[in-house]
Amino acid sequence: MSTKSARKPVAKAKTPKAAAVQPASLAPDARTRCGWSYSGMSAEYIAYHDQEWGVPVHDDRRLFEFLILESAQAGLSWSTILRKREGYRESFAEFDPVKVARFDSRTVEKLLQFPGIVRNRLKVESAITNARCFLEVQREFGSFAHYSWQFVGGQPIVNRWREMSQVPATSPESDAFSKDLRRRGFKFVGSTIIYAHMQATGMVNDHVVTCFRHQEVKKGRKGGRAGRGRSRTNP
Repeated sequence: MSTKSARKPVAKAKTPKAAAVQPASLAPDARTRCGWSYSGMSAEYIAYHDQEWGVPVHDDRRLFEFLILESAQAGLSWSTILRKREGYRESFAEFDPVKVARFDSRTVEKLLQFPGIVRNRLKVESAITNARCFLEVQREFGSFAHYSWQFVGGQPIVNRWREMSQVPATSPESDAFSKDLRRRGFKFVGSTIIYAHMQATGMVNDHVVTCFRHQEVKKGRKGGRAGRGRSRTNP
């Protein structure tokens, strides 16, 4: 399902802005990182950048987790969602889509009283709807991972951005992925949300080339195909 259509002009990225003064003291070392990793103003936010963001994910429960968290982020900062991650883990059955799909109206009312998550009725109800749709995809494709990775040809797109300002908010692949998810009944899965999901789950390597994680992530997943912003020379 990978799209081979002509690339459209890239939209301006909505990734977090770097802090005015990067709190380097929060980082475990002095290695160069993507500027946004400092914007959360916490060691946990930097750890998320260093350990998770951009690493290819093929486990369905992890993919479901990121689908819930990215959908919850709509209109909010990612740092807010990371602070509530454990709350989501607790209230959404350890991100088990089978259990979440069984949630009923009483569960929704209970969740809306829990301060550990974003208490937005539409987002809570959409997570349950998405769990049911997620199971339908699993039944059709064998796994959600198999379904979703088709949109990038089965391998990560390895971009070579030099500045965070070059990173887009959407792509032809996220457009196609989002459109198909919406056709299948998923909610809160616009192209911007889905592009963020693709970045988080390593379908796209959007670490800037000066970031130490760009090469680490690339080496961890052999054969990643080149994407936009490709440079003819190594950084």
